[in-house]
Amino acid sequence: MTVLLTEDADGVRTLTLNRPHRRNALDAALWEALRDALVEAGRDRSVRVLVLTGAGGAFCSGADISQGVSAAHPLYRMRTLTEVTLLLHELPVPTIAQVTGVAVGAGWNLALGCDLVVATPEARFSQIFARRGLSLDCGGSWLLPKLVGLQQAKRLALLADVIDAEEARMLNLVAWVVAADKVNTFVRDLAARLAAGPPVALAQTKALLNENADRTLRGALASEARAQSVNFAGADVPEAYAAFADKRDPRFTGGWAVPRRTEGDDT
Repeated sequence: MTVLLTEDADGVRTLTLNRPHRRNALDAALWEALRDALVEAGRDRSVRVLVLTGAGGAFCSGADISQGVSAAHPLYRMRTLTEVTLLLHELPVPTIAQVTGVAVGAGWNLALGCDLVVATPEARFSQIFARRGLSLDCGGSWLLPKLVGLQQAKRLALLADVIDAEEARMLNLVAWVVAADKVNTFVRDLAARLAAGPPVALAQTKALLNENADRTLRGALASEARAQSVNFAGADVPEAYAAFADKRDPRFTGGWAVPRRTEGDDT
């Protein structure tokens, strides 16, 4: 069985965790497949948006502990987990987690590592690590305090409470709660809106928001100036201006608009 399914449509790549018999628990094969798929998505310029979801009515039940503790040194296992977390967080396209059923432990933190989380009312979430004698991983110790504040992060992590989709939305851990029979259409439309956006500008905006959370205002302004300079040198800004003048929707390509060299220009 293929543990990770890949589907492409109109610039949107959907990765589906496909171990439904284990509620898509992450074993070594799935971690490695996810790592390779994220590397490929980052390299493929036709990918404008990435959707991460799970098969069989669950998102991801965390690490697969059904076979007990692996004989491999934990450091080696954590390297793959760390690679996946960073690849997802730094992917230069918008990412959407479509969560149905359970999203717990590393599975929940993979969802939180996406830029936007859409959940169905039936979704359930837990930082289950404490129940397994473990500490947070997959970026949870960094993500949770930024999203919910330190006290709520400690409550979720130390008690390993199970919360529903509506509470997750109230805590800013979910952007939208959408009925199960409408969620596919909702995510498809959301992804289409993102895919139609300016790819270079969106990539830089995503990076700015991620990076500047830990910077001073002066540092953030410097990063914004650098990103905006790149945008103004690209083809999407003049296309947006022309579309505005023509009263039409812009057609963004992410192209590079290098001006022609004129006679007497020695620069």
